[in-house]
Amino acid sequence: MTNRNDPPKNRFVGWLMGEENPLDDELELIVSTSQQEGRDVLSLEEAERQEEAEELRREKLAIDEKSQSVRIHSWAKHQGAHWLETLYRIAAVVLCGAIIFFLMTTVVALPPFGAENNPYNNEVSQRYIEQGIPETGAVNFVAGMILDYRAFDTFGESTVLFVASCGVIFLLKLNDHSSGKPSRAMLEAEYDDRHHEPKNDGILQFAAKLLTPVILLFGFYIVLNGHLSPGGGFSGGAVMGAGLILYLTAFGFEDTRRFFTYKMTRWISCLPLLCYAGMKSYSFFTGANHIPGGVPLGTPGAILSSGFILPLNICVGFIVMCTMYTFYALFRKGGM
Repeated sequence: MTNRNDPPKNRFVGWLMGEENPLDDELELIVSTSQQEGRDVLSLEEAERQEEAEELRREKLAIDEKSQSVRIHSWAKHQGAHWLETLYRIAAVVLCGAIIFFLMTTVVALPPFGAENNPYNNEVSQRYIEQGIPETGAVNFVAGMILDYRAFDTFGESTVLFVASCGVIFLLKLNDHSSGKPSRAMLEAEYDDRHHEPKNDGILQFAAKLLTPVILLFGFYIVLNGHLSPGGGFSGGAVMGAGLILYLTAFGFEDTRRFFTYKMTRWISCLPLLCYAGMKSYSFFTGANHIPGGVPLGTPGAILSSGFILPLNICVGFIVMCTMYTFYALFRKGGM
């Protein structure tokens, strides 16, 4: 076995004698190292080429997505808007034509106006006049008609008032900040309110102190006697709302909020409407199924009579009162 440190002559002699050449291992190591380096260089170049290809693919994909988005927005802005407008016009014409067709069909099917044998002239009015008091217990035929025979319509009217009040609150109410301090808009509204309608008018305040309780009491009297005399929930509620507006104009929001707050307004508006819906749902169910309602009508002409008509008048009165006060307060200041 020769040593690597042997002189070249001994190595040459050993090679001639058939011994292994120690340089072969070094040669193989050098060759394998160079091949590995070559493969590393090739693999690095291949990775760079693949990365460049991936980058080009992403750029092309981004360009395609952008061009597609531009085409879609362009179509929506020009052709899409044109098609949508055309479709809207066609749908409007079809809907109006259908409504006109059904209305005209109904009108043609109606009996001639003013004819002697019309059910409207003989049956409906006659039923209200002859059977109104026994069936409703209300001396006032109008109250018996709108709160018993046609109570569903009156419920719709009350709902319209409630929804209108909610819409005005959503649009005009100025909210406070979360910290509890008034916002700038509320401060400006308060300044305008005091500037245009100062609250130090002694004559107005004295008149409001005298008239507000009388107006509220008179409005409640109209509500309670709606089934006995002309009046009812709508007219009595309007009178009570006018009394609250008078007090608000004379003393301002700060004094009015001592007994009539925004929270109270919400409760007074919601609870009567729910009570109305509950009572008339019971009446509709029993009447449609020919089941005795079990609600005593009382003695006609007494204050506690006419079944559900008296509490329904009270519900309608409170709803109308809160709606009037809400409209005035929000349109004037944006708050309650």
